[in-house]
Amino acid sequence: MQVLPSLDLTQGRAVRLERGDLAREKPYANDAAEVIALARWLTGAGASRLHLVDLDAATGKGDNRRLVERLVAETAVEVQVAGGVRSPADAGRWLEAGAAAVVMGTAAVRRPDLLAEAAAGHPGRVLAALDVRGGRPAVTGWSAVEEVGVRELLGRWHDAPLAGVVVTSVDRDGTLGGPDLELLAIALGATRHPVTYSGGVASLADLRALSEAGAAGVILGKSLLEGLIPLSEALSFSAPP
Repeated sequence: MQVLPSLDLTQGRAVRLERGDLAREKPYANDAAEVIALARWLTGAGASRLHLVDLDAATGKGDNRRLVERLVAETAVEVQVAGGVRSPADAGRWLEAGAAAVVMGTAAVRRPDLLAEAAAGHPGRVLAALDVRGGRPAVTGWSAVEEVGVRELLGRWHDAPLAGVVVTSVDRDGTLGGPDLELLAIALGATRHPVTYSGGVASLADLRALSEAGAAGVILGKSLLEGLIPLSEALSFSAPP
């Protein structure tokens, strides 16, 4: 199971949200220099990849492109970029800029054809994001939900040559309340793609449960930033489930 530290960016700062609520953000780095230092700290124990989310690009209210470009260039590990990747051209620009992979969310939900085109053009480097709030896929920075069911949506992605699917429980994100193993089981049963889980992870016991459940990866944010899970110990789970 691959362990990926995560940074969420808004207005040039690194923050964590609770259940996707921008009004409930907690800052961890307040300028570009601090964000880059934090990224280096998060990956310093041996993580192979950093998960980077541009919250402003995800909501369509600006972007942190220059900072993301610096992180891609200056972080000593692979970086996968999420937030505002809504077309094959967007995906291509980030991959050409040095990102190891990109994550498509809103476009993947609303336009599976664009996801398939991007994945076909960059096999093994495009992931789809399934952000679930109240049992429905959340889009546009988790500010809205679509009526399509989780299983049906995963079925629409079946034939795309994806690197994997990132499944996030928005209801648990930032709460440290434990992972949604039921959501993970639904996703694993409905897709042929590797599933990376995110949301609510707070302990090594949570990581063990996710690994035993079959997650191919796990994204860690607040639990690392708050010191609840030492990255060096989390990385002990970095083996195939």
